[in-house]
Amino acid sequence: MSIRIATSQISQAAINTMLSQETQLTHTELQLSTGRKILTPSDNPAGAAQALNLQSAIDTNTQFQSNGNAATASLNLEQSTLQGVGNVLQSVRTLALQANNGTQTDASRASIAQQMSQDVQQLLAMGNTQNANGSYIFSGSQTSTKPFTQNPNGSFSYLGDSAQRYLQIDTSRQVAVNDPGSNVFMQIPNGNGSFTATPATSNTGSGIIDPGSVTSNTGYSGDTYQIQFTSASQFNVVDTTTGTTVLSNQAYQSGSTISFAGIQTAITGTPATGDQFTIAPSQPQSVFQTIQNMVNILNTPTSGSVLAQTQLHNGMNQALSSLDQAMTNLLNKQASVGSRLNAITSQQQLQSNAKLQLQTAQSQIQDLNYASAISTYNQQLAGLQASQKTYLQVQGLSLFKYI
Repeated sequence: MSIRIATSQISQAAINTMLSQETQLTHTELQLSTGRKILTPSDNPAGAAQALNLQSAIDTNTQFQSNGNAATASLNLEQSTLQGVGNVLQSVRTLALQANNGTQTDASRASIAQQMSQDVQQLLAMGNTQNANGSYIFSGSQTSTKPFTQNPNGSFSYLGDSAQRYLQIDTSRQVAVNDPGSNVFMQIPNGNGSFTATPATSNTGSGIIDPGSVTSNTGYSGDTYQIQFTSASQFNVVDTTTGTTVLSNQAYQSGSTISFAGIQTAITGTPATGDQFTIAPSQPQSVFQTIQNMVNILNTPTSGSVLAQTQLHNGMNQALSSLDQAMTNLLNKQASVGSRLNAITSQQQLQSNAKLQLQTAQSQIQDLNYASAISTYNQQLAGLQASQKTYLQVQGLSLFKYI
């Protein structure tokens, strides 16, 4: 039994074959034009899902790197501002030492005070530094609020808050991108950082007290003490917090160390009978107020008065001690910013390495092998051309040509 195949069936089969070859050729052309071997999930469902997961990881990594760049820019601005603040404070300290010299006149001290006043305004401007977006960098989370202002009475106010802003630089790691101005400029313990040593305003002698220091953290209780001169050559030390006498009938010698309750200080000059010096716990004070106190002291004429000169030196000694605390606080903040910048750099290096590994894995799954694809393309093109040529030849066959 013979099977007869209609000419239309032969033609349709040839056409279907050529359409299939054209589809394969077009697919390969798209692969070559895009550089991807997976054009749709149906090409390789498992590979497409894996490539999608890898892309998500790469996008997350990129976002963390972008956050790191933003954090670096913010901290670099803060670091450069803090360096400027440090330069101003060092200049103020130099002026203060110069002004505390007994050879200065009222006029020369007033001139120095004027320079310090300008330094206060410069510090205020630095405290109100804005970034490229117009946000105040020392306002905590209140970035649209100008943080520092000087009041009509000469005092200083901080209008921001104490919050730190954070950016995520890794899945489980955040970094603070700011320091609130309250910690940088305002909440600085005055005196030597533990206590202040100040003369009574009623003193009539020439005693000048040293800012002192803590010699034993366990011995210092934080009470308030008074050094009371019962004569020009003797003094008592009274704990005014508890009302008890710590030292009594102590012989006074100018410049000799006075030690009690885990602290030490010294008094030079000649105190008068009844003179008193108070040792009290340090209190928070702004660096602006510390410098303004110096300005006020230097603008007070001494007119050659020994008492006025003594008050000047006592005041400047305490202000210098407070200024040193502000400078120490500033150095600590600079070290903290530097540490965070180093942490970001290290994290970004890890992220760069991880991103390269992710991209390599993704490339192995979805990127095209051009040499293999071009070879396949040439084979498919040759097959299609052969099919087309054969089809034309078959189409040209007719019984009538042989009659």
